[in-house]
Order: sequence, then C-alpha cells, then structure tokens
Amino acid sequence: MITENLPKKIPIFPLSNFIIFPKTTVPLNIFEPRYIDMVNDCMKSNKMIGMIQPKNSKNNQLNPELHEVGCLGKITSFKETDDGRYLIELKGLIRFKAIKEIQTSNKYRILEVNFDKYHDDFINRKENLEFSDLELIFKDLRSLFEKRGFIINWKALEKQSLDETINALAMASPFSLEEKQVLLEAENLGERKKKISEILSTYTFDDFNNTTIQ
Repeated sequence: MITENLPKKIPIFPLSNFIIFPKTTVPLNIFEPRYIDMVNDCMKSNKMIGMIQPKNSKNNQLNPELHEVGCLGKITSFKETDDGRYLIELKGLIRFKAIKEIQTSNKYRILEVNFDKYHDDFINRKENLEFSDLELIFKDLRSLFEKRGFIINWKALEKQSLDETINALAMASPFSLEEKQVLLEAENLGERKKKISEILSTYTFDDFNNTTIQ
C-alpha cells in the first residue's frame, strides 16, 4: 500500500492508555452507539479507523483534546454479538499526524490527517537488534508486569518477530498515557526499545525500594 491511496480524512476512536502500532493487531469490543455507527460506516467503505489518545486520561468530556500522532488501522475481523456489540480486530497500518478536526453531522469524530512523516511504517526493514539486546528489558518488564498483576505469555512473545514483540509489550504495558504516546511517536524500533528501557528505569527505581533491578 502506498500513502497516496490512504484516506485524507478518517474516523477516529480516541481511547486513553491504548495504542496500536503498524503491523500489530488488537481486539476491540465496540459498544457505545456512536462507535457502533462508526464501525457500520467503515465496514461500508474502506474499513479504516484511526486510533488516537486523548491528552488527559481523566478528561471525561465528549470531545477531549487529542494528541497529534495516532495510528491508522484496518478492520480485519468483524463479529456482532447477541446483545448488539461488535467484536472487531484492527490491524495497524501506518501512523498519522492530525491536521485538523472536520465538523460533520456524525456522532463520532473525523480528522484530516497526514501520513508523510511515516512512510517507513510500510517498509519491512531489518533492524540491527537481537533478542539478546532485550534480556534486561524482559527481566525488568516481567517484574513490573507481575507487580501490577499483568499476565504475559513470554514464551509466545519470543516466537514473534522482534518488532512485533517490542510493540506488543509497549501496547500491553502498565505505562501511563504520556509514556505510551512517547513509544508511539518513537521514530523506529531501536528508538522505541531505548524509550522502553528509559521508562522502565524510572519504574524500577520507584517501585522496587529505590533500587534498580540488575
């Protein structure tokens, strides 16, 4: 897919503390009427939805202020439940920068977006990283996840590609909204790994009796 074929205006699903990355797939449970409408409209067109975080996780306003960078996803699986919910799977395609919000009669929000800075999201580039580079990160993450009550299938993660593993950990992590946004905006896989390590160093210092895990 080339960026010229991507929509310039996209419906968006603003979820706090939730990010997707290109080349990753996430399940979503859609139950709010406005997002039921959004999925219905998307299924009739290009099946594309933009995922983007509100700037304030405690902001319960109908139209909270949004971060500038999100990720465009495509619905790859769709199922309607007996109680009217939609269970979908969304595959991340490419990150985008929000230009402006488009005023429409729709109940859901629509953004004009630009993909120019993120062409490389479509490229399967071989990153100069090995799983051995992640051993300490895995160890620190395992401790943090267990402390927070998160359960991760580490063996399954290690069977994935390196970028899928790093992105899956970034998406599932108990990091803050702002920290997850930093990971989403990281230029490449190596930078994202570095940012995870930096974030973890603050958690290991704060959460483990002021000592860093060795």
